[in-house]
Amino acid sequence: MDPMSDVLPHPLRDEIRIEAVLHALADPMRLRMVRELDRIGTGVACGAIDLPITKSTRTHHLRTLREAGVIHVRPDGTSRITTVRRTDLDALYPGMLDAILKAER
Repeated sequence: MDPMSDVLPHPLRDEIRIEAVLHALADPMRLRMVRELDRIGTGVACGAIDLPITKSTRTHHLRTLREAGVIHVRPDGTSRITTVRRTDLDALYPGMLDAILKAER
């Protein structure tokens, strides 16, 4: 099996668009996911965050966040490890992620 066959597509830093990021973070469940990932600070298996949603809905939300450039997902054995792309987002839009994550819930 090709080791790259399990690699998910992610936008490069210069391909991340503010419209896509804001759209992805506008959903309350996705915002909750990113807040928790950012709080944890290290990569975590996507199922490790306790959320009141089905596995398929979680997958949809993670895909939306990944395609917008908000998170990075990498395979690790049978798991997929998810991290916030803070470095990229802070470089492109300084202070935006902090402001959104700290906004009134």
